[in-house]
Amino acid sequence: MSTSEAGAPATVIPIDDVGGRHHGAADATGKAPVVATAPPAAAAAPAATTTTTTAPRKTAGLPFFRRADRGSRCVALIDFVLRVAAFGPTLAAAIATGTSDETLSVFTQFFQFHARFDDFPALLFFMVANAIAAGYLVLSLPFSAVVFLRPQAIGLRHLLLVCDTIMVALLTAAAAAAAAIVDLAHSGNQRANWVPICMQFHGFCQRTSGAVVASFLAVLVFIFLIILAAFAIRKR
Repeated sequence: MSTSEAGAPATVIPIDDVGGRHHGAADATGKAPVVATAPPAAAAAPAATTTTTTAPRKTAGLPFFRRADRGSRCVALIDFVLRVAAFGPTLAAAIATGTSDETLSVFTQFFQFHARFDDFPALLFFMVANAIAAGYLVLSLPFSAVVFLRPQAIGLRHLLLVCDTIMVALLTAAAAAAAAIVDLAHSGNQRANWVPICMQFHGFCQRTSGAVVASFLAVLVFIFLIILAAFAIRKR
């Protein structure tokens, strides 16, 4: 093989600078050059996430433990306890008056003297009023418990206040009327020639006198209940 023999001409493929060409220009073959497009900034680098610190939320908690209702709950608890305490005197007054009948044993069966509470309309009214008050106190206990659990129930407080006012008026009138009869039984009335019957009917006078004292104690408790209810409503 001789050196003078010319080799086949080499095909030269020019490498165009893609970055140097004008964007959108075509190459020698008529095809548009492939232009590498840069990825968007959002894909190239992830967006910075901003972390915001929020203050911890205060849990409302159960209504039973709210600090704003502690004073009202304390008043409602005292109200409940006082109603339980007032039930005893009113029931005892009604029972003592109803069982205060006494018969003198010094006479024969044909001539007997009786002291009966229903012979005195004032004592009969006194016994009925105390029985009503005792029943009302039992019925009012569930309402008082609801007020203790839900201090915002102002409607129940108003209802109890109205009913307590009616009961204190009823008991005051009954106890005052019974006290007048008991005083007359103890002291009598010389101008009207009424002799004191307590000289003979000791058991009758003791029971009715104790019933009147117990009823007046219940009146004081009712007055205190009214003051507590008015204070709680005014605070709300």
